[in-house]
Amino acid sequence: MLNHFDESGRAHMVDVSDKEITTRTAVAEGQITMLPATLALVQAGTAAKGDVLGTARLAAIMGAKRTPDLIPLCHPLPLSKVAVDLDIDESLPGVRITATVRTNGRTGVEMEALTAVSVAGLTIYDMLKAADRAMVIGQIRLRLKEGGKSGRIELE
Repeated sequence: MLNHFDESGRAHMVDVSDKEITTRTAVAEGQITMLPATLALVQAGTAAKGDVLGTARLAAIMGAKRTPDLIPLCHPLPLSKVAVDLDIDESLPGVRITATVRTNGRTGVEMEALTAVSVAGLTIYDMLKAADRAMVIGQIRLRLKEGGKSGRIELE
C-alpha cells in the first residue's frame, strides 16, 4: 500500500501518531570507486582539500540530521545515534560507506541512513574531484531495518 497518498491521490505526510514508540535502527551501505592513485591520496592524507574521510563522516552525520529538509514527506526525528564507517578497500579501489542510525520514535530511520551514505559519497567526490572526475558513487542500499510493527528485516 502506498500510504503517502490520500484517497484522491494527493501526496501527504503519513499520520504516525497512533504508532507505538519503539527503538528503531537502520543500516545502509554504499561505495565510491576511484583510481588507485586517488585512493592513495586518501590513504596518505595528502588530498588538497584535507582530511577526506573525517570530513565525509561529519557531512554524513549532518546529512542524516537534515533528511526531512531534503526528502519530501519525511518526518523530522530526534536521532539518538548516527555512526558512519568509512573503510578503504583497495580491491574496489575506493571507500565502502556504512551508516547506522537510531531513534526512539513512531517511524523508521531508513531514509536518514540512506541519506548519510549518499552525503558521505558526495563529500568524498567533492574533496577528490580535482584528482579524479571519473569516481563512481553507487551500490547504495538498505542493509537492516529494525523496530516498529515489522520488527527486524535484514537484506542481503
